[in-house]
Amino acid sequence: MKKTINTLALLALLVSCNNASENSAENQHKGMHEQETVSIKYTPKMVSNKTDFICGMPTTAGISDTCQIEGKAYGFCSAECMAEFKKDPGKYVAQQ
Repeated sequence: MKKTINTLALLALLVSCNNASENSAENQHKGMHEQETVSIKYTPKMVSNKTDFICGMPTTAGISDTCQIEGKAYGFCSAECMAEFKKDPGKYVAQQ
């Protein structure tokens, strides 16, 4: 009887350890996936321009889109302004 109880206890321990490691692996996978979708919230100090090149809006008023050109991050008030900038970034960066 004692041997049966010990065997059941050992079996229960093994099953619970196995579930814990599966949950840990699942959580790690979820964490990795979530990290892939997390976007950086840029602040005016993180971008190279003080104003939106297209509309002139100060980056301190808000950055809703960014792009990187030659290792520098540039902030824009909208996707439309960023798209216009990307047509000829050299033109705008030279003016800075």
